[in-house]
Amino acid sequence: MFNVERVRLAGADVPLPRMLPVEQRFAAPTVDDLEGTIRAQVAEHARTHPLGGKRIAVTVGSRGIARLDRIVIALIGALAEHGAKPFVIPAMGSHGGGTADGQRQVLAEYGVTEETVGAPVIASMETVVVTELPDGTPVHCDAEAAHADGIVVLGRVKPHTDFRGSHESGLAKMIAIGLGKHEGAATLHRHGFERFDSLIPETAAVALEVLPFEFGLAVVENAYEDLARLELVPTEGMLEREAELLAEAKSLMPKLLMSDIDVLIVDEIGKDISGAGMDPNITGRAPVNSDKFHATPIKRIVVLGLTEHTNGNACGLGLADFTTQGCVDQIEFGSFYTNTLTSGVPDGARIPMALGSDHDAITAAVALTQGPRPRPPKVVRVRNTLSMPRVEVSEAYTQEVAEHPDMTALGEPRPWEFDDTGRLPKLPPVH
Repeated sequence: MFNVERVRLAGADVPLPRMLPVEQRFAAPTVDDLEGTIRAQVAEHARTHPLGGKRIAVTVGSRGIARLDRIVIALIGALAEHGAKPFVIPAMGSHGGGTADGQRQVLAEYGVTEETVGAPVIASMETVVVTELPDGTPVHCDAEAAHADGIVVLGRVKPHTDFRGSHESGLAKMIAIGLGKHEGAATLHRHGFERFDSLIPETAAVALEVLPFEFGLAVVENAYEDLARLELVPTEGMLEREAELLAEAKSLMPKLLMSDIDVLIVDEIGKDISGAGMDPNITGRAPVNSDKFHATPIKRIVVLGLTEHTNGNACGLGLADFTTQGCVDQIEFGSFYTNTLTSGVPDGARIPMALGSDHDAITAAVALTQGPRPRPPKVVRVRNTLSMPRVEVSEAYTQEVAEHPDMTALGEPRPWEFDDTGRLPKLPPVH
């Protein structure tokens, strides 16, 4: 392997600016009683739609939804209270390496196992074709779900990372892509993301007509990675209601409040953070349809590592300008390339310049943003693109932070905390 330790950095003598801890504030509605909310809504549904004796598949995907294990446990419990026989199915296309065992492991890492939720977890990659679109495209569904008496589709509603439309990430996508498993996801992705704004709701609509959906449970999160809404969405009018929830989700999204950024440092990326590893809604960089993503202007992006729950899937790493050899060493190329090939977007699988340490990667990025007349660099550091309320910014932002109504400095500027190998500890998560 190429010896990155011998690379001579251009501008290696550029001093790194001291960093200031900053709080960004966002609107934050919350769900106070998770279990009670789910129990009450399922009880109301059961009054007009009896659940007794029904074998019901509950979809659980691969995204890092806030308190996912508690949501699933409460949902399974509420269904069982009304006489249903619920079971969990991993609803994800190619995640988990596109294997049943891999997808079962993804759920286990979120605390969703047979032991924790009190119901079977049936993981299979087998699908059946339940209908087709007007152009002849087959619509796949997990075989176990298709043969159940009912399906409850659980999903987080939020902006997608690759396209814009009335339905992006959420219940419709869970029906079209998640329930379609690897074969169904690959089939739809062959159309290209350019068609997803119409393809996702179109596929969900025909699936809703032929499959025994009981209801949807929509999750909307606030900017603090917490639950803003848990809503049981009836099958009738599901797509219309989801479009309204997407508008709400967009209004609650976090963002970078700075006017412009020379270097954005992202401690970790992963599929549990965003389908694109780091959210293009935050960075403005997307592997496709990038002209539809508008964010704070950023010159260079540095990615330092992968999350634990992404299981080596470095999807989106190619959107960065710099990374580290340590990050590259974390990649499990089987799941990484399987996911990339299924999505049909190879750009996100490219490997950026990988330097020997966090220090070297950051220094290189800062050096390449300096013009002929050096000025204090504008550097922003985040843990990931979900943990946005607490960030670090360089001293060049001191006045901007002081004057912004939604930013507050949390201390004094401080030097970087590199260890002897040039590595940084990750910023703490936001709770």
